[in-house]
Amino acid sequence: MNHVRSAALGVAMLAFASSATFAADAKHYSFGYDQPHTTAYGFAADLFDTKLRELSHGTMTIDQFPGGQLGSEPQMLQKIRTGDIDFMMSSTANAATVSPQSGVLSIHYLFRSEEHLVRAIADKRLVTAVREMFAETVKDAHVLTVGTMGLRNLYGKKEVHSMADLANMKIRVQATPTEDAMFPAYGAQTIHMPFGSVYTSLQTGVVDMAENGVNVYDTNKHYEVGPIMSMTEHEANNNVMWVSDKLWQTLTPEQRGWVQAAADEIASQEPKAAIELEHKSRAKLQKLGVKFVDGVDKTAIIAAATPIQDKIAAGLGASATKILEICRSIQ
Repeated sequence: MNHVRSAALGVAMLAFASSATFAADAKHYSFGYDQPHTTAYGFAADLFDTKLRELSHGTMTIDQFPGGQLGSEPQMLQKIRTGDIDFMMSSTANAATVSPQSGVLSIHYLFRSEEHLVRAIADKRLVTAVREMFAETVKDAHVLTVGTMGLRNLYGKKEVHSMADLANMKIRVQATPTEDAMFPAYGAQTIHMPFGSVYTSLQTGVVDMAENGVNVYDTNKHYEVGPIMSMTEHEANNNVMWVSDKLWQTLTPEQRGWVQAAADEIASQEPKAAIELEHKSRAKLQKLGVKFVDGVDKTAIIAAATPIQDKIAAGLGASATKILEICRSIQ
């Protein structure tokens, strides 16, 4: 019996040693994003890492740098192109700084509901069209897939019940021509600033309102200085995952296949998880006394936004028009 136990122990120790060596041999790659790990960005990164390690048999893994440790999204978008970051997540709005056509995914009321958004992001036609758009316009980095963090809403110290409440409001928006065209149509003023400056700007009154998803609003504690969120659901909080071309060129065809397959998991699984995070954050914040304004009368807002949709897409380019049409066709 002792011989059996010794043999079993020896096998276990050999397996452990082999596993440890296997893990030690894994190649590590940087993965940056500007939100806390508790957001959908963290879910996407975890999912990608798990699948990549599985497909690569433990030879490839990522080191995550959440919370803007590697810079703001515009800064990381420059670093991904120089190869100083291997992988990253960015909003499609910030991606418009390197590929203006990406602004099409910031068009207001392009997505009719959370359910429609989840279906759209998982639709292979949309993912393919987005990847092709970036492939045509950005040569030193590649978009692997699409994700989302839900729908964006307005928040601050004032309730929004209809478009009339937006008149002359100073709203912090993402720096895209799309945003600059949409919000003034409602009578608001747009202000650009890095995400990291939003808390202080709401606190000091530099801006009257900001806009984002509930989970981002929660995890960054913006409710402390903007305790009212009005559920305008005006825009999708869409994202793309990038890989640097510098890294891509060093990968074998097999490794590229593993990376792409791992990224594909994000489009299929992350959107639903993101919506669940939105709902959990809202339930938590309501218990803390944060006010959510439901039943916003969007009639006039949508009426002002709709005529601009086609004009913006056409002005951005053929790929943007194609993406607009695909989103509209998804039921």
